[in-house]
Amino acid sequence: MARGSTSRPPAKKRLGQHFLVDENLLGVIGRLSDLGPGDVVLEVGPGLGVLTGYLAARARLVHAVELDRSLEPQLAERLAGRTNVQLHLGDALALDLGALEPAATKLVSNLPYNIATPLLVESLDGLPAIGLWCVMVQREVADRFFAEPSTKAYGAVSVLVQLAAERTGLHPVSRTVFRPRPNVDSALVAFRRRPLPESYPRIKEVVQGAFAHRRKRLANSLELAGLADRGRTAAALEKISRHPGARAEELAPQEFVALASALGE
Repeated sequence: MARGSTSRPPAKKRLGQHFLVDENLLGVIGRLSDLGPGDVVLEVGPGLGVLTGYLAARARLVHAVELDRSLEPQLAERLAGRTNVQLHLGDALALDLGALEPAATKLVSNLPYNIATPLLVESLDGLPAIGLWCVMVQREVADRFFAEPSTKAYGAVSVLVQLAAERTGLHPVSRTVFRPRPNVDSALVAFRRRPLPESYPRIKEVVQGAFAHRRKRLANSLELAGLADRGRTAAALEKISRHPGARAEELAPQEFVALASALGE
Protein backbone atom coordinates (compact mmCIF):
# COMPACT_ATOMS: atom_id res chain seq x y z
CA MET A 1 0.00 0.00 0.00
CA ALA A 2 1.23 3.48 -0.81
CA ARG A 3 2.49 5.46 2.15
CA GLY A 4 0.05 7.97 3.57
CA SER A 5 -2.97 5.94 2.45
CA THR A 6 -5.27 4.17 4.87
CA SER A 7 -7.39 2.50 2.23
CA ARG A 8 -7.11 1.75 -1.44
CA PRO A 9 -10.04 1.69 -3.87
CA PRO A 10 -10.22 -1.47 -5.97
CA ALA A 11 -8.71 -1.18 -9.44
CA LYS A 12 -11.15 -1.38 -12.34
CA LYS A 13 -10.07 -3.95 -14.90
CA ARG A 14 -12.21 -2.37 -17.63
CA LEU A 15 -10.16 0.84 -17.28
CA GLY A 16 -6.84 -0.98 -17.49
CA GLN A 17 -5.93 0.15 -13.97
CA HIS A 18 -2.80 -1.19 -12.28
CA PHE A 19 -1.86 1.19 -9.48
CA LEU A 20 1.81 2.00 -8.89
CA VAL A 21 2.44 1.31 -5.21
CA ASP A 22 6.23 0.84 -4.95
CA GLU A 23 7.88 4.21 -4.36
CA ASN A 24 11.36 2.78 -5.00
CA LEU A 25 10.68 3.09 -8.72
CA LEU A 26 10.15 6.84 -8.53
CA GLY A 27 13.85 7.63 -8.65
CA VAL A 28 14.17 5.76 -11.95
CA ILE A 29 11.24 7.72 -13.36
CA GLY A 30 12.82 10.96 -12.16
CA ARG A 31 16.12 10.12 -13.85
CA LEU A 32 14.58 9.06 -17.16
CA SER A 33 12.22 12.04 -17.26
CA ASP A 34 15.02 14.51 -16.43
CA LEU A 35 12.64 16.59 -14.32
CA GLY A 36 13.39 20.23 -13.67
CA PRO A 37 11.69 23.08 -11.78
CA GLY A 38 10.44 24.67 -14.99
CA ASP A 39 8.70 21.56 -16.32
CA VAL A 40 4.95 21.32 -16.81
CA VAL A 41 4.08 17.63 -16.65
CA LEU A 42 1.10 15.81 -18.09
CA GLU A 43 0.27 12.67 -16.13
CA VAL A 44 -2.50 10.45 -17.49
CA GLY A 45 -3.92 7.97 -15.02
CA PRO A 46 -2.58 9.22 -11.66
CA GLY A 47 -4.42 6.43 -9.85
CA LEU A 48 -3.57 6.71 -6.16
CA GLY A 49 -1.30 9.74 -6.65
CA VAL A 50 2.01 8.05 -5.76
CA LEU A 51 3.75 9.34 -8.90
CA THR A 52 1.76 12.59 -8.90
CA GLY A 53 3.17 13.71 -5.56
CA TYR A 54 6.70 12.87 -6.67
CA LEU A 55 6.29 14.89 -9.87
CA ALA A 56 4.72 17.85 -8.06
CA ALA A 57 7.69 18.07 -5.72
CA ARG A 58 10.06 18.51 -8.66
CA ALA A 59 8.13 20.28 -11.42
CA ARG A 60 6.47 23.64 -11.85
CA LEU A 61 3.02 22.13 -12.45
CA VAL A 62 1.36 18.75 -12.94
CA HIS A 63 -1.75 18.26 -15.06
CA ALA A 64 -3.19 14.99 -13.73
CA VAL A 65 -5.91 13.48 -15.93
CA GLU A 66 -8.05 10.79 -14.30
CA LEU A 67 -11.06 9.02 -15.78
CA ASP A 68 -12.14 7.25 -12.59
CA ARG A 69 -14.02 9.80 -10.50
CA SER A 70 -14.13 7.41 -7.51
CA LEU A 71 -10.40 8.10 -7.04
CA GLU A 72 -10.91 11.83 -6.50
CA PRO A 73 -11.13 11.64 -2.66
CA GLN A 74 -7.98 9.49 -2.49
CA LEU A 75 -6.09 11.86 -4.76
CA ALA A 76 -7.29 14.92 -2.85
CA GLU A 77 -6.10 13.39 0.42
CA ARG A 78 -2.70 12.41 -0.87
CA LEU A 79 -2.11 15.69 -2.70
CA ALA A 80 -3.43 17.98 0.04
CA GLY A 81 -1.27 21.10 0.15
CA ARG A 82 0.08 20.59 -3.38
CA THR A 83 -0.98 23.82 -5.05
CA ASN A 84 0.84 22.96 -8.26
CA VAL A 85 -1.37 20.00 -9.22
CA GLN A 86 -4.39 20.49 -11.48
CA LEU A 87 -6.71 17.48 -11.49
CA HIS A 88 -8.72 17.01 -14.67
CA LEU A 89 -11.48 14.41 -14.43
CA GLY A 90 -12.36 12.83 -17.75
CA ASP A 91 -11.25 10.59 -20.60
CA ALA A 92 -7.78 11.57 -21.80
CA LEU A 93 -8.66 10.45 -25.32
CA ALA A 94 -11.71 12.73 -25.38
CA LEU A 95 -10.38 15.79 -23.52
CA ASP A 96 -8.63 18.55 -25.45
CA LEU A 97 -5.24 18.08 -23.80
CA GLY A 98 -3.73 20.62 -26.15
CA ALA A 99 -5.87 23.32 -24.54
CA LEU A 100 -4.38 22.82 -21.06
CA GLU A 101 -2.70 25.93 -19.69
CA PRO A 102 0.17 26.16 -19.27
CA ALA A 103 0.98 23.62 -21.98
CA ALA A 104 2.66 20.41 -20.86
CA THR A 105 6.34 20.08 -21.74
CA LYS A 106 6.70 16.46 -20.64
CA LEU A 107 4.39 13.44 -20.51
CA VAL A 108 5.27 11.27 -17.51
CA SER A 109 2.76 8.56 -16.71
CA ASN A 110 1.98 5.03 -15.65
CA LEU A 111 -0.39 4.77 -18.60
CA PRO A 112 -3.57 2.71 -18.38
CA TYR A 113 -2.93 -0.30 -20.60
CA ASN A 114 -6.00 0.15 -22.75
CA ILE A 115 -5.19 3.69 -23.95
CA ALA A 116 -1.39 3.70 -24.01
CA THR A 117 -0.82 3.30 -27.74
CA PRO A 118 -3.51 5.65 -29.11
CA LEU A 119 -2.65 8.31 -26.54
CA LEU A 120 1.05 8.19 -27.38
CA VAL A 121 0.42 8.30 -31.12
CA GLU A 122 -1.92 11.29 -30.85
CA SER A 123 0.47 13.17 -28.55
CA LEU A 124 3.28 13.10 -31.12
CA ASP A 125 1.68 15.80 -33.24
CA GLY A 126 -1.32 16.78 -31.12
CA LEU A 127 0.79 18.02 -28.20
CA PRO A 128 3.69 19.82 -29.89
CA ALA A 129 4.97 21.45 -26.68
CA ILE A 130 5.87 18.04 -25.22
CA GLY A 131 9.60 17.52 -25.66
CA LEU A 132 10.03 14.31 -23.65
CA TRP A 133 7.97 11.25 -22.85
CA CYS A 134 8.64 8.88 -19.94
CA VAL A 135 5.88 6.28 -19.75
CA MET A 136 5.18 2.97 -18.10
CA VAL A 137 3.58 0.59 -20.57
CA GLN A 138 3.36 -3.12 -21.24
CA ARG A 139 6.80 -4.42 -22.25
CA GLU A 140 5.31 -5.62 -25.52
CA VAL A 141 4.14 -2.07 -26.28
CA ALA A 142 7.50 -0.55 -25.30
CA ASP A 143 9.23 -2.95 -27.69
CA ARG A 144 6.96 -1.84 -30.54
CA PHE A 145 7.91 1.82 -30.21
CA PHE A 146 11.47 1.31 -31.46
CA ALA A 147 11.16 -2.02 -33.28
CA GLU A 148 13.21 -2.63 -36.43
CA PRO A 149 11.61 -3.09 -39.87
CA SER A 150 10.73 -6.65 -40.91
CA THR A 151 10.22 -7.78 -37.31
CA LYS A 152 6.99 -8.98 -35.73
CA ALA A 153 6.84 -5.98 -33.37
CA TYR A 154 7.29 -3.40 -36.15
CA GLY A 155 4.14 -1.54 -37.12
CA ALA A 156 2.50 1.84 -37.59
CA VAL A 157 3.28 2.98 -34.04
CA SER A 158 6.96 2.09 -34.57
CA VAL A 159 7.18 4.28 -37.66
CA LEU A 160 5.33 7.23 -36.15
CA VAL A 161 7.24 7.24 -32.85
CA GLN A 162 10.61 6.90 -34.59
CA LEU A 163 9.82 9.77 -36.96
CA ALA A 164 8.94 12.01 -34.01
CA ALA A 165 11.44 10.98 -31.33
CA GLU A 166 14.61 9.16 -30.33
CA ARG A 167 14.74 6.74 -27.43
CA THR A 168 16.75 7.87 -24.42
CA GLY A 169 16.04 5.08 -21.94
CA LEU A 170 14.39 1.70 -21.30
CA HIS A 171 13.95 0.11 -17.88
CA PRO A 172 12.20 -3.25 -17.32
CA VAL A 173 9.71 -3.12 -14.43
CA SER A 174 8.70 -5.96 -12.13
CA ARG A 175 5.04 -6.91 -11.86
CA THR A 176 5.34 -6.59 -8.08
CA VAL A 177 5.32 -2.76 -8.14
CA PHE A 178 1.62 -2.71 -9.10
CA ARG A 179 -1.65 -3.51 -7.37
CA PRO A 180 -3.34 -5.52 -8.65
CA ARG A 181 -0.37 -7.36 -10.11
CA PRO A 182 -0.71 -7.46 -13.92
CA ASN A 183 -0.39 -10.64 -15.95
CA VAL A 184 2.11 -9.04 -18.32
CA ASP A 185 5.56 -7.53 -17.99
CA SER A 186 5.98 -3.76 -18.06
CA ALA A 187 8.72 -1.29 -18.90
CA LEU A 188 9.55 2.35 -18.52
CA VAL A 189 10.48 3.86 -21.86
CA ALA A 190 11.74 7.39 -22.38
CA PHE A 191 12.12 9.25 -25.66
CA ARG A 192 12.90 12.81 -26.64
CA ARG A 193 11.26 14.79 -29.46
CA ARG A 194 12.98 15.61 -32.69
CA PRO A 195 11.50 17.82 -35.43
CA LEU A 196 8.55 16.27 -37.21
CA PRO A 197 8.95 15.74 -40.95
CA GLU A 198 7.14 18.19 -43.20
CA SER A 199 3.62 17.04 -44.11
CA TYR A 200 3.53 14.80 -41.04
CA PRO A 201 -0.31 14.54 -41.06
CA ARG A 202 -0.18 13.10 -44.58
CA ILE A 203 2.68 10.77 -43.65
CA LYS A 204 0.71 9.59 -40.62
CA GLU A 205 -2.30 8.85 -42.83
CA VAL A 206 -0.16 6.83 -45.25
CA VAL A 207 1.54 4.89 -42.45
CA GLN A 208 -1.73 3.97 -40.75
CA GLY A 209 -3.30 2.98 -44.06
CA ALA A 210 -0.26 0.91 -45.02
CA PHE A 211 -0.44 -1.17 -41.85
CA ALA A 212 -4.25 -1.38 -41.70
CA HIS A 213 -4.20 -4.70 -43.57
CA ARG A 214 -0.88 -6.10 -42.45
CA ARG A 215 -1.12 -9.38 -44.37
CA LYS A 216 -1.69 -7.61 -47.66
CA ARG A 217 0.83 -5.89 -49.87
CA LEU A 218 1.25 -2.20 -49.18
CA ALA A 219 -0.33 -1.15 -52.48
CA ASN A 220 -3.44 -3.23 -51.74
CA SER A 221 -3.67 -1.90 -48.19
CA LEU A 222 -3.53 1.74 -49.28
CA GLU A 223 -6.19 1.08 -51.89
CA LEU A 224 -8.46 -0.53 -49.29
CA ALA A 225 -7.86 2.49 -47.04
CA GLY A 226 -9.00 4.77 -49.88
CA LEU A 227 -5.66 6.61 -50.05
CA ALA A 228 -4.33 5.58 -53.46
CA ASP A 229 -5.04 2.97 -56.12
CA ARG A 230 -2.63 0.08 -56.55
CA GLY A 231 -1.06 1.40 -59.73
CA ARG A 232 -0.26 4.76 -58.21
CA THR A 233 1.27 3.17 -55.11
CA ALA A 234 3.28 0.70 -57.18
CA ALA A 235 4.74 3.60 -59.18
CA ALA A 236 5.55 5.50 -55.98
CA LEU A 237 7.28 2.44 -54.51
CA GLU A 238 9.41 2.05 -57.62
CA LYS A 239 10.33 5.72 -57.39
CA ILE A 240 11.77 5.18 -53.89
CA SER A 241 13.61 2.05 -55.09
CA ARG A 242 11.20 -0.43 -53.55
CA HIS A 243 9.55 -3.39 -55.27
CA PRO A 244 5.92 -2.59 -56.17
CA GLY A 245 4.87 -5.72 -54.28
CA ALA A 246 6.53 -4.64 -51.00
CA ARG A 247 4.73 -4.97 -47.69
CA ALA A 248 4.48 -2.17 -45.15
CA GLU A 249 6.75 -3.83 -42.57
CA GLU A 250 9.64 -3.84 -45.05
CA LEU A 251 9.90 -0.04 -45.24
CA ALA A 252 12.00 1.94 -42.74
CA PRO A 253 10.44 5.06 -41.19
CA GLN A 254 12.23 7.49 -43.51
CA GLU A 255 11.05 5.48 -46.52
CA PHE A 256 7.47 6.26 -45.51
CA VAL A 257 8.37 9.95 -45.66
CA ALA A 258 9.65 9.43 -49.21
CA LEU A 259 6.61 7.31 -50.13
CA ALA A 260 4.13 9.91 -48.93
CA SER A 261 6.01 12.52 -50.97
CA ALA A 262 6.03 10.32 -54.07
CA LEU A 263 2.30 9.64 -53.73
CA GLY A 264 1.66 13.38 -53.61
CA GLU A 265 3.45 14.12 -56.86
